[in-house]
Amino acid sequence: MPWQLPPEPYRVWLSEIMLQQTQVTTVIPYFERFIQHFPNIDVLAKAPLDDVLHYWSGLGYYARARNLHKTAVIIAQEHKGRFPETVAELVDLPGIGRSTAGAIASLSMGQSEAILDGNVKRVLCRFFAIQGWSGSTAILKRLWDISEQLTPKERAGNYNQAMMDLGATVCKRSKPDCSQCPLKADCLALKKNLVQELPTAKKRMSLPVKKRYWLVSKNGQEVLLKQRPPAGLWGGLWVFPEFETYDELVAWCDGNGTDLRGAEKRAEKRHTFSHYHLDYTPIVCSPPVKRAKVEEDNKSSWYEINSHVKIGLPKPVSELIAQLTNES
Repeated sequence: MPWQLPPEPYRVWLSEIMLQQTQVTTVIPYFERFIQHFPNIDVLAKAPLDDVLHYWSGLGYYARARNLHKTAVIIAQEHKGRFPETVAELVDLPGIGRSTAGAIASLSMGQSEAILDGNVKRVLCRFFAIQGWSGSTAILKRLWDISEQLTPKERAGNYNQAMMDLGATVCKRSKPDCSQCPLKADCLALKKNLVQELPTAKKRMSLPVKKRYWLVSKNGQEVLLKQRPPAGLWGGLWVFPEFETYDELVAWCDGNGTDLRGAEKRAEKRHTFSHYHLDYTPIVCSPPVKRAKVEEDNKSSWYEINSHVKIGLPKPVSELIAQLTNES
């Protein structure tokens, strides 16, 4: 993997954050682009957050990128650009949990520290035939106890990397390749025919649906975007002005001199977050007459749809901008 050579703290940390909730094949091109533009902790710390979000755009779970930037600033300013060398200090940094701290300490610092990422959880749950959702307090404690007991005193980094690679390439979530697994002789899930049932999935609940209307004010090669507050979903990213109801959109347009008579109401689309579906309807129209008033809002800006300016855009927004570009 590109982050394994060399296995230095910065590369290990970056890869571990990117790999949270995200598959290896998805992460690789993002990691390579990111490391090219932010080759070390100092460059990342000095970069504007908009640049960081730009190179994270499409990877999702944007709080990871914001915490990445916060941690880079802390390490650069308070630790002279060097990562803390204990798990206790590492977990105090934004976005670094117990497993990520263990990965940094073991893979890049040679320490004997346990990890428990998604791949390791899956391997342990199957090997020991542990039933029950791995996110529950009791099961999580049991898995941590097992991981700590199995982590060797010497070459813990090699062991941890092997466990993660085993989960990512052989003991996969779907279609695990048990015939090629070096642990197949002692795997309890395989012996009990429980491989497909483990790890126990979290009880699925139907996701609520939120309907929104996006105002896509287009002026030639420009569209009006608004920056989200720094916290929350899509925090710090640039999006189209969003309204809960069409009436709210109309009221905003009336107040800003936007003529909706020639507006185009496009087909509703869905974007799914971890805890709800977002159904959004783009309303494409001409720009507001009172353009100066809109520009006074320092959270709004006119953005060239073929611009090379680096800003963070959620995937649905960048896709819609690309569509508008193709139509121009």
